[in-house]
Parts: sequence; structure tokens; C-alpha cells
Amino acid sequence: MASSNIPIAVAFGDGIGPEIMAATLHILKEAGAPLEQHVVEIGEKLYLKGVANGIEPKSWDTIRHSKAFLKAPITTPQGGGFKSLNVTIRTTMGLYANVRPCVAYAPFINTKHPGMDVVIVRENEEDLYAGIEYRQSPQVCKSLKLISAPGSEKIIRYAFEYARHYKRKKVTCFTKDNIMKISDGLFHKVFDQIAKEYPDIINEHWIVDIGAAKLADTPEMFDVVVMPNLYGDILSDVAAQISGSVGIAGSANIGDRGAMFEAIHGSAPRRAGQNMANPSGLLLAGVMMLVYLEETEVAERIHNGWLSTIEKGIHTYDIFKQGVSQEKVGTKEFANAVVKLLGQKPQTLPAISYQGSKKFESIHPLSIVSNLKRELVGVDVFVYSQDTAAGLIKQVSGHPWHPLSLQMISNRGVRIWPGGHPETFCVDQYRLRFALKDKGLHVTYEDVIKTIQQVHDCGYDVICTENLYSFEGAPAYSSAQG
Repeated sequence: MASSNIPIAVAFGDGIGPEIMAATLHILKEAGAPLEQHVVEIGEKLYLKGVANGIEPKSWDTIRHSKAFLKAPITTPQGGGFKSLNVTIRTTMGLYANVRPCVAYAPFINTKHPGMDVVIVRENEEDLYAGIEYRQSPQVCKSLKLISAPGSEKIIRYAFEYARHYKRKKVTCFTKDNIMKISDGLFHKVFDQIAKEYPDIINEHWIVDIGAAKLADTPEMFDVVVMPNLYGDILSDVAAQISGSVGIAGSANIGDRGAMFEAIHGSAPRRAGQNMANPSGLLLAGVMMLVYLEETEVAERIHNGWLSTIEKGIHTYDIFKQGVSQEKVGTKEFANAVVKLLGQKPQTLPAISYQGSKKFESIHPLSIVSNLKRELVGVDVFVYSQDTAAGLIKQVSGHPWHPLSLQMISNRGVRIWPGGHPETFCVDQYRLRFALKDKGLHVTYEDVIKTIQQVHDCGYDVICTENLYSFEGAPAYSSAQG
């Protein structure tokens, strides 16, 4: 007879992973969570066996046929071309939304921000985490930052839907579009467009540097914060730490066809096998999983039991503080303490209620217009050269280019011709920008190909090229500094 339990995939991970997963599964079982576990092996052992992405092909089917994936942290070996398995799983399974609640539990867990209750909603599939990188010359490496309108719209709409579902009042967007005007500018533009559809929710935008400073200093002023991938990864760790500890923060990775739940911290191999690690982050991820699976009664029993454990001062080493904590315990002992208090409501901390809570499902009809008129207007040709900047400028600027003409030479984004400055430090990669002198004519792909060939014929190693486009008549490429 087939099991009536809910099938979930479980990965014990590396470092402290097996210990905190065992503790979490013990609590889930004792709480009566109706789960059927299917263990998948991932992580360091597979990397070292030569599995480049750290997961065997058969494991994908296990994950795919499960209702959720509960994953302990893993270790990615340094060097050797190993790619982050976390990124691989998120992108392969389309888990576009990373949700990281960061809550203070004062006075029982030390924090300078006792009123903090911030949810970081992080875009999970693109940005620099696409992992598209190249070493282009002995001195220069490149990483591509990809921001798409559909990807931005999905995560931003998710943040507003999340805020509305959980009766939160404000959604804040962090970007760096004062510098990255095109990529981060697109994210900001989409945010402003989507925000108009949610007049019941306050919206605001911050430049990420001052936003990060405010988040670290005055987190109480934020509610739901939505960000591109890299900023969200960094600042969710910051937010978790200032709430009390990275060790107590859980994380959900949500897609249209699956979900993965994990602690936000790493595998901490130096603590492995010592029965010291705090399982709270993974346990609270497990609570988020139960809510996702609509097992709200069990989720509530565990969450309140955990809060009661924290309130009674039964703490692992990372959050133990003399005068506040009552007992320092290990991983197993902490789990046993939670089990004893399952269903008991805390007396000081706010009790959790998931009863009557409907499953949160974000809708994201893609409404951002993308059929804009696009026109090829030129090409940037990146070359490797060991020549001095002066030598390259003399040769390249004096060449009779045709049909495209040389408009600019830059180095690391700084214009060195025309009108360069002698103080500018240059490396061995240069950008040559070509366009038509006559703005009334049209650039063809044949023009681009001819230009690249001419650069090669001048003796330069063409590293890569970027076509220049206008959208609706407006330039859609960055100019050089200087």
C-alpha cells in the first residue's frame, strides 16, 4: 500500500550538516510531521569523486518527484572548477524566490535591535550568480551580471504578494542604479511599475550602500526588502546576524514547480562532529517547509516549542550568554529540549499561529513590455594588448576605419581617447567603440564583422565583442567614465 505521507527529499550535507539534519528530523518526527523521507547524496564527497556539480543525475528525479527538498549545508571544494551546488539546484529547478526571515528574539538572544522583524526576498536565478565568468587576459577577468525584465518582475511581484498575504505594510527595493544604470536600473524600473499594482502597500527604493547601512543600524524601519541576487545574499546574512545569530535563520527557495528549504549558514567544517552546532536555522527552514506543505498544525507546534526552548534559556554555544541563558547544550540536547516543549506556547515572546493560514502562492503574470524597437548602432571590440596605452592609441586612432568609425578607446571603463588623462592607470585589456559617423544610416551585421576583421588585421587579439543597440531610439549601453 502506498504511503499517505508526504514525500520529501532530504540531503544531510557536509560539515555540521549531518548533525543538524538529524536533530531537525528528530523534532519533525516527534511532532508528528507526516513525511516520507527520500535521502539524496550531494556535496563534497561527490565533488571529490569527480562529479563536477556535486549531485548525481539520479538525484534530480528524487528531488523532482518530492513535494519539497530539505537540504543541510554543503561544502564546495576550492579550485578545480567546482560550481556551487546551491546555485545549480536553484537555477535548474526554477527556484526564483529566496525568502529569509530575520527576526529578533530579545531578551533571550542577544541583539541590539529587539524590535527587528525583516524579511529579505532575494532574486535567486540571475545577476552575477549566473556564474558566467572568463579570464580574458593575463591581467583581466570578467563576470557577467545578468538582470532580466521577466526575472525582475517575478521576484518583485512575489515580494508584494508575500507582503499582502502576511499583512505586512511596506516593500523596499535595494539597487545600485546610480552606477549600474542599465542592469540595476531595469530592476528599479520594474519595481516602480509593479508597485503601482499594490496601492495598499507602501513602497520605497534605496541605493544599496546607504540602504545596507540603514538596515544594519536601524532594521526596524524595514519590513519586506526585495533585492537582486548578490545584494540579497550578502545583506540577508547581515540581517540575520544583527537579529541575533546567522545560526537561527531559515531560508526558503520557492519556484512554480518545487521548493527547497535550508539554513542560511554554511557547513562550518571546523565544528563538525563536536555536537556543538545550533540546528535552529535548519529547523526553522523545516517549519517553513511544513507551512509550504500546508501542515500548519505541526508547523505551529514545532515553532512554539522552539520559541519556548529559547525562552527558557536552553541555548547552544553560539547564542549562549551569561546572565541570560540558563543552560548551554549541544545539538542533540537542544533538539531533545524542543521535543519536550512541542506545542507549548512561549510566555514572553509572541506565540506563533498558522491555523487558518492559506498556502501562499505568488501569481506573476509577466506584464512588462519587452517588444521594444531594437536597432543595431555599433560595436564595442575588446582587445588584449601588451602595448602601452599611448602606443595603442597612436596606432588605432590613426587607422582608416570603414564603414564604421572609431568613437572611443577605454580601459576598465575609463575613456583614454579622445580626451584621456595621463594619470589613468591601464591594464592589458582595451575597449574600442565603433559606430557610424552619419546617424541617419543603419549599421549592419556585415559592418560589425568587417570592423572585427580590421581590428584583427591590425595585429590585435580580439577577446570579445558587444553589439551596441538602441531601444525605442535611446542608447542602451554605458558610456565611458572620464
